[in-house]
Amino acid sequence: MAQPLVKKDDDRDDEVEYSPFLGIEKGLVLQEARAFHDPQLDARRCSQVITKLLYLLNQGETFTKIEATEVFFAVTKLFQSKDTGLRRMVYLIIKELSPSSDEVIIVTSSLMKDMNSKTDMYRANAIRVLCRITDGTLLTQIERYLKQAVVDKNPVVASAALVSGIHLLQTNPEIVKRWSNEVQEAVQSRAALVQFHALALLHQIRQNDRLAVSKLVTSLTKGAVRSPLAQCLLIRYTSQVIRETSNSQSGERPFFDFLESCLRHKAEMVIFEAARAITELSGVTNRELTPAITVLQLFLSSSKPVLRFAAVRTLNKVAMTHPLAVTNCNIDMESLISDQNRSIATLAITTLLKTGNESSIDRLMKQITNFMSDIADEFKIVVVEAIRSLCLKFPLKYRSLMNFLSNILREEGGFEYKKAIVDSIVILVRDIPDAKESGLIHLCEFIEDCEFTYLSTQILHFLGNEGPKTSDPTKYIRYIYNRVILENATVRAAAVSTLAKFGALVESLKPRIFVLLRRCLFDIDDEVRDRATLYLNTLGGDDSVGETDNDVKEFLFGSLDVPLSNLEMSLQNYVPSEEPFDISSVPKEVKSQPLTEKKAPGKVPTGLGPPTSNPTSTVDGYEKLLSSIPEFSSFGTLFKSSAPVELTEAETEYAVNVVKHIFDEHVVFQYNCTNTIPEQLLENVIVFVDASDAEEFSEVASKPLRSLPYDSPGQTFVAFEKPAGVPAVGKFSNLLKFIVKEVDPTTGETEDEGVEDEYQLEDLEIVAADYMLKLGVSNFRNAWESMDPDSERVDEYGLGARESLAEAVSAVITLLGMQPCEGTDVVPNNSRSHTSLLSGIFIGNVKVLVRLSFGIDGPKQVAMKLAVRSDDPAISDAIHEIVANG
Repeated sequence: MAQPLVKKDDDRDDEVEYSPFLGIEKGLVLQEARAFHDPQLDARRCSQVITKLLYLLNQGETFTKIEATEVFFAVTKLFQSKDTGLRRMVYLIIKELSPSSDEVIIVTSSLMKDMNSKTDMYRANAIRVLCRITDGTLLTQIERYLKQAVVDKNPVVASAALVSGIHLLQTNPEIVKRWSNEVQEAVQSRAALVQFHALALLHQIRQNDRLAVSKLVTSLTKGAVRSPLAQCLLIRYTSQVIRETSNSQSGERPFFDFLESCLRHKAEMVIFEAARAITELSGVTNRELTPAITVLQLFLSSSKPVLRFAAVRTLNKVAMTHPLAVTNCNIDMESLISDQNRSIATLAITTLLKTGNESSIDRLMKQITNFMSDIADEFKIVVVEAIRSLCLKFPLKYRSLMNFLSNILREEGGFEYKKAIVDSIVILVRDIPDAKESGLIHLCEFIEDCEFTYLSTQILHFLGNEGPKTSDPTKYIRYIYNRVILENATVRAAAVSTLAKFGALVESLKPRIFVLLRRCLFDIDDEVRDRATLYLNTLGGDDSVGETDNDVKEFLFGSLDVPLSNLEMSLQNYVPSEEPFDISSVPKEVKSQPLTEKKAPGKVPTGLGPPTSNPTSTVDGYEKLLSSIPEFSSFGTLFKSSAPVELTEAETEYAVNVVKHIFDEHVVFQYNCTNTIPEQLLENVIVFVDASDAEEFSEVASKPLRSLPYDSPGQTFVAFEKPAGVPAVGKFSNLLKFIVKEVDPTTGETEDEGVEDEYQLEDLEIVAADYMLKLGVSNFRNAWESMDPDSERVDEYGLGARESLAEAVSAVITLLGMQPCEGTDVVPNNSRSHTSLLSGIFIGNVKVLVRLSFGIDGPKQVAMKLAVRSDDPAISDAIHEIVANG
C-alpha cells in the first residue's frame, strides 16, 4: 500500500500530503482496465487507469503472464482513439509491459503507421516504442525510416531517433554503426538537444577507436558546437583525449587551450565543466589551475545555490592536492559558512580547514561553533576529520582545537559522530606530546556521561596505555574507579583492567590500586571478579608472590601473538583435563581461504578433508598427514602451509592444485588431483618437477599416487631440500604423468592394459611471502615500542609509476605476505600519502613488525619509507632485501 508523503517543510511539520495512489490494489485496477473494451471510449478514464497501471509497475508490482497479455491486448484497442493525451499514455504502457515477440506483431502495424504520421508527437513516440520492443529482424525493416528520422527537420523526432540509437547500440550495434553519416550530419544541427544526443551517439559508436575519437574532438573543438549541453560533453571527451595522449616528459597537453577557452563561454554549465576538467587533470600545475580557480571563485558569490555548491565542492577536491592554489578563495568561502544550504556550508568549512593558515584558526573555530548545531551528524563527522588534520598540520594550535573537540563531544549526537571525535582526540594525544594530558582529561570527562559502551571501553583501554606515562597519573584514578561503581558489567571489567595497568607502571599507586581491586572482588559480575582476582595475583596484591615486573608488563601491555579467531577455535576444541590449555598450540597463521573450498562440484581437487569451518584443524590435518609419511617425518615442525594454488584451468580433464608446505630446511609440494573423466582410471600418478630455475632447491623425495578413480581426490607429493632458515625463491615446472586405463561405464570394469600419458601443468613459484606467517597484533604501537630499537632498519625506495596509491600499498603487502594491522591496508580516496602497519612471523619463528610510509612524488610516482623491527636484526635486513629485489 502506498505510504503518505510527508512534506519536508520545517514551518508546516503538522501538515501531511497523501499520495493520489493511496490504497491502489492490482486486482481492482485490472478490473478497471475493462474500460479499454468499451465501444465508446472515455479517454480521460482510460488515461487514469493506465496511470495506475504504470504506478503499480514502477512500484515493483509483478503481473503474471496472463495478466500482462490481457492488459496488452486491451491497450492495443486504444489506438482507435484520436485523443492525443491518451495516445501518449498508450505508448508509455506498451514500453513498460515489454510484450513478447509474438505479441509485438499486433502493434507493429499501428506503430509503423504512427511513425509515418503527419503528427510529429506521434512519430517521435512511435520511434521510441518500436526501438524498445522490437528485435533485430524488425529493426532491419524499419532502419531506413530511422535513418531519415535522425536528420528530420523536427528536433523532437530527430532526438527520439538518436536516443533510441543510444539504447540500440547496446543490443544491435551493427545496425546503429551504419547510421554514422546521418549522425554526423545531426551533430551540425542548430537544435540544442539534437546536437547533444547526436554527439553522445557518435562518440559511443567510435569509443573503441582512440584515433577516431581524437579526430572527432579535433574537428569539433574548432567551434562547430553551439549547444551548451553538447559543449559539456565535448569537454569531457577532450579531457579523456588529454589523459590518453598527454606527454608526461615534455608536459605538453593537446587541446588544453580549448579547455581554457571554454572558461570564457557564455553558458555557466560550460564554464563549470571546463573548470572541473582542468582541476582533474593528472599532474596539473598551479599555472594551469589559476584560470579555473578564478572562475570557481566567481561562482562562490553566485545567487544560484547549485553554482555555489558545484564550485565549493570542486574547490574542496582541489584543496586535497593543491591547498595553496585555493587560498585566494578563503574570504569568499568564509561568507558561505552561514549559507542556508547546509551542504554548501559544510563543504566551505572543510575546505577552509584544509587551506587555512595558523593565524586564521581561532576565527574559524568561532564561526564553526555556531554552525555545528545546525547540521546533521554525517556533515559533523566531515568537519571533525578536517579539524583533526588541521591540528596535526599546526600542532601549536592544539589548545583551541582540542577545546573545540571537547565541547562538541559533550553535545548531543549519534554513535558514529561521537566515535569520530574520540578517535580524533586519541590521534592528537598520540601524535602531539603537549596535548596528552589535556586530551586524556577531556576523554575522562566524556566517559562520565557516555551512553555508548564501546566508546567507554575503548577510552579506558587507551587511558590505561597513556595515563601512567603522564606527569600526574593520580588524577585519572577517580574517573576510572567511578566506572567500576556506576557502569554496566562490560565497562566495569574494562575499568578493572585499566586500574591494573596503572598499578603495574606507577609504583607509588600500587597500594591504592590493590585496595580498589579488592573491592572489585565483591562485584556481582563474574567477569569483573575474575579480572580483579587475576590482576591481584599478577601484581602480587593478594599476599602472594607476584610475577616479575617484565612479566607483568608483558602480560598487561603485550600484544596477543595469535589471531583471535584461531584462539577461539582452539578453546572451543579444548577438552578439559589435567593438562592446562597451552596457548603455544594455537596456530599463528591467519587463514584467508579454507583448504577444501571447491570451484565446481566434483571437478576441483579438495586435498585433505578436514572441516572447512575450522582453519585450526586444517593446519593440524596437514601436520598429521605429513608426519605420517615416512619420507617426510624427519623434516621437523611444519612452519606454514599455503592456500591451494590452481595448476589447471576449470573444467579440464584433470584438475590439479598444489599446497606449499614450508619447513626450516625443506619444502614439500602436495599436489591434489582429481580425475574428471568417468571412463578412465589413472594409476601411478606422479608429478615430475623441473627445478632448473630454482638453483637453491634439490629434490630429495617423492610419493606417487597409486590409483586415481573418477571424481575421487588424491594426493601425490614431491619434497625439496633448501638452505636452512633462508627464504630461497624459484620457479618450478610441473608435468603430470600417469597410466590411463579404460573403464566400462555400464559395468565399471577396468581394462588390464593401460597407456602411459602425461599432462602439462602450470608453473609454480616459491616467493618470499611463503616464508612469512600472517600474525595480527591487538595494539601495534605497544608491540612496536616493546621491540629492541637497535633491531630497527630504515630505508627509502622508489616504487616507480603506479595507477594509484592503493595499488602500491597492495603490491608491497602482497610481496611481504604480512598481516595488515588496524585497517591500514585501506587507502582513503584522493590520498597523497598513507601509512600501513604490518606484522608477521618470519621462518625460524622470528616476530617482525613493519611500518610503511607511502607518498606520491611527481606524476604517479610513488615513494616509500620502510621501517622494520624484529627479534633478530638479520631478519630486519632480510626484509629490506626482499623489498629491494621485489
